[in-house]
Formats: sequence, structure tokens, C-alpha cells
Amino acid sequence: MSDYVLSEETRAKLKKVSTASVATALYKRGLRNQFIQGVVPVASKSENMVGQAFTLRYIPAREDRNPITVFRNADHPQRVAMETCPEGWVLVMDARKDARAATAGSILITRLALRGAAGVVSDGGFRDATGIGALDMPAYYAKPSAPTNLTLHEALDINVPISCGDAPVFPGDVLVGDRDGVMVIPAHLADELADECTGMECFEDFVLEEVNKGAAIIGLYPPTKEENLQKFEEWRKETGR
Repeated sequence: MSDYVLSEETRAKLKKVSTASVATALYKRGLRNQFIQGVVPVASKSENMVGQAFTLRYIPAREDRNPITVFRNADHPQRVAMETCPEGWVLVMDARKDARAATAGSILITRLALRGAAGVVSDGGFRDATGIGALDMPAYYAKPSAPTNLTLHEALDINVPISCGDAPVFPGDVLVGDRDGVMVIPAHLADELADECTGMECFEDFVLEEVNKGAAIIGLYPPTKEENLQKFEEWRKETGR
């Protein structure tokens, strides 16, 4: 696990930036594959999901290892993950992008939420998705799926590097989720990206105002004309940004 600890200051900044800004900032650093593909919010929330990654890895189920009775085991990894994901962290599940069976349902995810998790992400399915969507905690999935995870998945490893929606996720990485989806920020970049993306959001708010006033994009976005940089500085003074 990473030694990085997400500060409340950085968390607060990332709650106000878009995944698009995070993606652009990572691209500038040569990182192109940090967006979790194929996942959507179970339900829209009023603020971003932000938290460090606590992972659960599923492998394809082998029938002799996954009868319904395995849930009686106190050390079943799926259940253990729900009870050990730290407060303020995001449980991230690797289901190999296979949503034909659920990776969790509303009872387990409700328990996760009540324990104080910052969110949950699966590149597979959730059962009882309506109940999960009603929680205050953000949740992301591929689609609803009624069959139990045992049908196709075996929960095997907790807090190991995984793939989720083709993105690499290491324990301790910082996840940011909005209505577009989820970005994975390598832990060592989280603080500097929070600052950079805050500035990007500020500039893009200015650009959008200019576009709505009828301004042309060329020379404004990016600001290759000096007059637009001057306008931006004036706008910042006027708005206190």
C-alpha cells in the first residue's frame, strides 16, 4: 500500500474539479489510461467522489469452489472487504468488466456506506441497484445485474494492484468520480494535480463566460492571444478567483 495519506485540503480541492480536468492534467504528464472505462454512476450525486483506493480482485468462478455456502465463511474476501475498507476510502472492484453477475448488492454496499467509505467502484454489476443509488455514498458500476457474484466471480485478493475498467489501480491511489465517470490519480501526483486542476477549472469558467458572450475559440482556448490572458487576469480580480 502507498504511504501517501490524502489530506482534507486536497480532498476538498478534488471535490470541486471535473474528471475531464484530471484527465487533461494526467495526459500532460504522459498518463493516458487512468479513466475507468465502462462505469457510470448508479445515481447522480451533488458532489464528487474522492478517496484513496482499497481494492478487491475477483477471478472467474470455478463451480466446485463457489457454492452458496461459501458465504458462511467468516473470512470470505468479499465480506471482509466490506468490513475492512478504511473510512474515507473507496472500495474498487476488479470484475474483469464482466457484468453478467453482480459484484455486490445493496445490503453489503449499505454496510460499506455506514462504515464511512467515500464510495465504491466496480467494472461489473450490482444487484439491488435502486437501493444502492438511494444511498448518500457515490457508487459506480457497469450496469444492474441480478445473479449473485458466485455465479461467475470468486472474490480472491484484498488490497492488491488490480485492473478496473482497463485502468491500473494500486492501493492508495486517489479516485475522483463525477457524473462522467472515475479517474485514477497515482498517489504521488494527487496534491499537485489538485492545485493544477483548481486553476484549470477557474480558467475554463472564464472561457465559458466568454464563449457565451460570443467569443471565438481560436486564440482563447488555449489562450494564445495576449489580450485574452489580460482579460482573464481582470476577470480573476473582479470575481475574486
